[in-house]
Amino acid sequence: MASALSAFRVSISRISSFRARQFSYPATSGLAHTKRIICSSSHSLSPSDTSSSSVSLMGTNENARWRPMCLYYTHGKCTKMDDPAHLEVFNHDCSKELPVTAADLKGKKPQEFDFFLVLDLEGKVEILEFPVLIVDARTMQVVDLFHRFVRPTKMSEQAINKYIEGKYGEVGVDRVWHDTAIPFKQVVEEFEGWLAEHGLWGKETDGALNDAAFVTCGNWDIKTKIPEQCVVANINLPQYFMEWINLKDVYLNFYGREARGMVSMMKQCGIRLMGSHHLGIDDTKNITRVVQRMLADGAVFKITARRSKSNMRNVEFLFKNRIK
Repeated sequence: MASALSAFRVSISRISSFRARQFSYPATSGLAHTKRIICSSSHSLSPSDTSSSSVSLMGTNENARWRPMCLYYTHGKCTKMDDPAHLEVFNHDCSKELPVTAADLKGKKPQEFDFFLVLDLEGKVEILEFPVLIVDARTMQVVDLFHRFVRPTKMSEQAINKYIEGKYGEVGVDRVWHDTAIPFKQVVEEFEGWLAEHGLWGKETDGALNDAAFVTCGNWDIKTKIPEQCVVANINLPQYFMEWINLKDVYLNFYGREARGMVSMMKQCGIRLMGSHHLGIDDTKNITRVVQRMLADGAVFKITARRSKSNMRNVEFLFKNRIK
């Protein structure tokens, strides 16, 4: 076993420093049909969390060695959970990068929603990646993550291969994408099953979310891209995409300063960027870290945009002071 572990480490060391650093750590609840992996509760609050040695969401634990998340695990397809060499290199705990301590809760205010669903899509021609992270509005804890790579509906295999190589090849996750990607229609079906398991959605509620709201870094994801993808996939736009919270608008109105994107928000707040920018699950986690910081600072999250029920192309923006 020792020789096997040594050989594995040698093979990993041959990856370039860029690829090793940014390789992939998206963590989620691999809902492969009936299988669901809940986030570890290793960061639940306890009296000891109030000590100065606790790792706050305001920073990162410099003593803990960062490991990329196993992307097969996020899809419920990891077959190496009993392999010490694999476990030595890859993380399988989706809460490690997003800890919360008791001190972080002191300035938090009551929220209108019980849960926030942080979403950050990837893919400009068609959606390639669909990550969603649940944050408990009361505790700020990560509850669970949903992550799916999405196979384009209308593109040729040649176009897909070129698209994926350009998008994910440089961070070393193109092979995982090809092994796990599924059509958008199936992603939506699995996502709805995942929401229902958490009690956040059900057909009996007319398709709306139950005490939860989407949080996105901008309007594009839900306002534009999801409706476009629904047309391409020949499915109706789900009712739970009728309203959302644009983090940029909440950030502007709470702090009184403008931030055009996730990276600028993190810089202004002094939060270190983790993982690979434009790998959807990493961006979702980083956006969540901004959400946690804002909650800790006392921000109240309200719906910022809502579709017209009579004409879904019409969107009403509810904040007078907003990013345009």
